Amino acid sequence: MKYSHEWLRAFVPHSLTPDEARELMTKHVATVDAMQQLRGELSNIVVARVIEAGRHPNSDHLWLTQVDDGSGTLLAVVCGAPNVSVGALYPFARTGITLPNGVTIEQRKIRGITSNGMLCSARELALGEDQAGIMELSVSAEPGTRLLDAMLLGDVLYEVDVLPNRADLLSHLGMARELTALTGVRWHVPEEVPKLPPVQNAISAPHEAHAANVRVAIHDLEGCPRYMGVVVRGVRVGPSPDWLVRRLAGIGLRSISNVVDITNYMLHGFGQPMHAFDLAKIGGNEVIIRKAYPDEIILTLDGIGRALSPDMTVIADAERAVAIAGVIGGKDSEVTEATRDVFLEVAYFSPANTRRTRRALGLSTDASYRFERGIDPAVTPFALNLAAGLLVHVAGGRIDGAPVDVGSPPAPPPPVSARPSRIASLLGDNIPAAETERLLVSVGFGVQRAGTDRFTVSPPTWRSDVTRECDLAEEIARLRGYDRLPDTLRPQLPSGVPDHPLYRVSQRVRDRLVALGYYEAVPLPFVAGNDDTHLRVTNPLSENEPHLRTSILETLGPRAEHNMGRLQRDIRLFEVGAVFERREDALPNEEIHAGALAMGVRQPPHFSGPNPPLIDEWDAKALALEIAEAAFPGATIELAPQPAGAGSQLLWEVRRDSQPIGAIRRLSLDKPVWAPDVYGVEVSLGRMANELIAPQGEHARGHAPNEAPLAALRTRPLPTTPPAEFDLALVVPDELPAASVEAVIARSGGELLERLELFDLYQGEGLPPGSRSLAWRLTFRDPSRTLRDKEIEGRRQRIIKALDNELGVKPRSS
Repeated sequence: MKYSHEWLRAFVPHSLTPDEARELMTKHVATVDAMQQLRGELSNIVVARVIEAGRHPNSDHLWLTQVDDGSGTLLAVVCGAPNVSVGALYPFARTGITLPNGVTIEQRKIRGITSNGMLCSARELALGEDQAGIMELSVSAEPGTRLLDAMLLGDVLYEVDVLPNRADLLSHLGMARELTALTGVRWHVPEEVPKLPPVQNAISAPHEAHAANVRVAIHDLEGCPRYMGVVVRGVRVGPSPDWLVRRLAGIGLRSISNVVDITNYMLHGFGQPMHAFDLAKIGGNEVIIRKAYPDEIILTLDGIGRALSPDMTVIADAERAVAIAGVIGGKDSEVTEATRDVFLEVAYFSPANTRRTRRALGLSTDASYRFERGIDPAVTPFALNLAAGLLVHVAGGRIDGAPVDVGSPPAPPPPVSARPSRIASLLGDNIPAAETERLLVSVGFGVQRAGTDRFTVSPPTWRSDVTRECDLAEEIARLRGYDRLPDTLRPQLPSGVPDHPLYRVSQRVRDRLVALGYYEAVPLPFVAGNDDTHLRVTNPLSENEPHLRTSILETLGPRAEHNMGRLQRDIRLFEVGAVFERREDALPNEEIHAGALAMGVRQPPHFSGPNPPLIDEWDAKALALEIAEAAFPGATIELAPQPAGAGSQLLWEVRRDSQPIGAIRRLSLDKPVWAPDVYGVEVSLGRMANELIAPQGEHARGHAPNEAPLAALRTRPLPTTPPAEFDLALVVPDELPAASVEAVIARSGGELLERLELFDLYQGEGLPPGSRSLAWRLTFRDPSRTLRDKEIEGRRQRIIKALDNELGVKPRSS
């Protein structure tokens, strides 16, 4: 979306610079992707005053002037224009300046007198077509003032990334509302819009009404809930006034004619697309909003004949379609210089219908872009009155009778219940209820208190995207500024699903070990191992480490060796991760363990005291207690010393409620001679579930009923042969469970039955009393060949026979 800085200031007369306005919009409304200085090529043109003027002594058509350009020195300038006047102000290009037409001003002699610069015409500055004389300025400015500042020509164009839910921002009025909330300066209709002639109250009707002698009828209320129109007679189509041309130029639009420019002004200024029809080209003086006829064709404004479909809404006269609703007007009814009477249309078209039509036609316009996102339904009557008055003001003529208002506007957005405490919780900041109310009111929301901690919030008509409490929280966050949100983590969960118990245990252990000064390592769970005690991975990442570890210390040990190889003696490492216990002909048991490794001095040395002692087995014992107590608060933790026969490396066994859960060891590592002893602690936090329960009827899909559940995890190649499917609808007594029927189908279908899916239930007419119809889809496949129709039919008959014999269930007749 493109916005003009000066146009926005006309709505909200703030004192922000373009850079300040850009920062404010990006911070609180939408990202400003680009900012472009318009007419930047005129930035060096200044205002100059002619102090003296007389005939050139060596020419009968040139003038010799003395010009004050604000530099403090009068400059001699030779001028060929006949309209130079002493005391008047003119645009002045100093020596060395390049004009928009590419001409660089040089100091040079003209008929023997040196000219220093040039007094410019409108055409030379690309401000008009007049080149007969220099451009006299009717401004109050001192010599040396930049022309862009003196004439307010230096507009700034913003390109803003408006998100799809913020259709209200697709106009200068929409952004003006936001600037009002952010600056505290109230918005108003730009002063360039003069006091306009009054417009009569619209004639309202549900389906049909007359504007002057024009009959307006809606036959497609779904595609067009509301349609307004007014007749303006005696207009003079021609050039637009300078203020209107300047407004459109500020957003990169060229002026077409005063009538068309008014419709563009309303679209980009107030967000209401509208269309002007040449009334003389409206057949039968009828405007009918209807569905397109099959194979109907319309010649649109871009000169292309477009085929319409019956699901498209069109604006038609008594004979043919003259516009595609919400998308584009027709060529046959466009306004030209010969137009004298205009029918001005202002409507609300269905967003979904507009989007569907636009996609089908492959055509996107400024109007469709807004209609398909949803315009403000309440702006329609205001926009009609304003546009009709502007049309009379700039193009002459008169408003003929009262406008018509056919149909009804969409319902306003429903109220939203909001709790300030909940909004504060979502944003992680303690926002007072009074501030919440003030921020919402500033952007047009109606707020009523419904208790000590509850508001009833009524979104404005232009904010239909606000439907939930979290939407209101987002509004408050952006209006306050996202930079004011706290950067601390909050305890709230993103959903009501609790964390897994093992995750909570693991997190407690991590927090405790980090608090003790240990560094967390996250290595891969692969080790060298051996095939007798470890489970080998079928496709290992490295042949040097092809086995799954059975202990956390197996992977922490090599990390300690790596550090010692770099002359590091004081090492504190820990990891919380999975270990794997090998089982014959089954998947391994997977447990989550916490392991920690420590060596070196007990505490950092300090010059004020003796060298601290080295870590010993008693420190390892204390570390084991820290881990176990963090993992299992409230449990009885015991450390049982191990006899010498248990091996010199195993020092203590860690027990929880008398059950072994870990051990404390002195580790044997490949270490330098100067390295102290290394101690390791490992505690089991819990076992991961690896027993899968087969779903009901799983044995019917290729698994025997008594097969171990883990067999369901065995891999098999993807099938290369096509499946054979058929549906089986059965009449089943109400008291007979579907699972019983499915079990018979699965058993009698045989080993080639790959999939069995219940997809339909019917109860009603055509069935015996006390029964219902159930339908299954059966999929058969042979992994080595394509099944023949005869085989599938044979299995179908076998299944039907088994159902009849065992359950008395028969197929449902069609």
